[in-house]
Amino acid sequence: MKEFNEKVAVVTGADSGIGRGIVNAFATSGADVVLAGLAAPRLEAAADEVRCDHGVRAEAVVADVRDAEAVEALADAAYDAFGAVHVVCNNAGVASMLASTWEQPLADWRDVLAVNLYGVVHGVRAFVPRMLAGGEEGHVVNVSSMGGVTPTPQVASYCASKHAVVGLSRTLREEFAATGAPIGVTVVCPGGVRSQIMAGAAKRHDGSPLAPAAQRVLDRLAATVEAGITGDEAGTVIRDAVRTKRFYAFPNGAAYFGLVEDEHAQMEAALAAEARPSWQL
Repeated sequence: MKEFNEKVAVVTGADSGIGRGIVNAFATSGADVVLAGLAAPRLEAAADEVRCDHGVRAEAVVADVRDAEAVEALADAAYDAFGAVHVVCNNAGVASMLASTWEQPLADWRDVLAVNLYGVVHGVRAFVPRMLAGGEEGHVVNVSSMGGVTPTPQVASYCASKHAVVGLSRTLREEFAATGAPIGVTVVCPGGVRSQIMAGAAKRHDGSPLAPAAQRVLDRLAATVEAGITGDEAGTVIRDAVRTKRFYAFPNGAAYFGLVEDEHAQMEAALAAEARPSWQL
């Protein structure tokens, strides 16, 4: 999908951060857009700005991605408004509490997985059957994180959810390839991107002091976000990944190259050891 004129893109978590950047990138390229999120006034204001700034059609739809029926209603609204959807961007996400894996409350695990993983599941289930039935070229964008390919202590529920998004996306890619479906997949693993995600993390705590290890991670992550790229810069990388049919997109992820390389080296070494007879070890 090299051109986006007369195409339709749906973006969840669309009123700020990476989501708004994705909206702007596709709208700049001529696509009509559907902005989905939780805050109706912010969504409507964002949609008005997109119409004025980019001259495309834009619809705002309130949808909670934790709710499968709400995401089905989002798909209904998109198809009712435009008749087709060509790009669906499952972007909505939340941060987790900062605590050791064994100390994160079960409620936090459920909340984080409900948005970060099941939000993607609901998006795939609501949109992909309709995209397949339409027979047009399309693309699914699932936003993971560098936390989906590298470990980060004190945020296990977040990392687990984002690793799951990578696995889901890889499976989806293979399923489309096996059936010859004209739909591509991109999984996005951003590094630091300026957004309100760390403010969201802070709200998940009751005000009590963090454990020293958790505080160190919070400070490091907050500094990474503050020094990160803008949502618009991330959105441009994501749009271009769709245009060039790249599976992985790493906006501002180069700083993590060593961690990814080390992890893969460990995997390759383990696989090589398994491939040798025991007497050669």
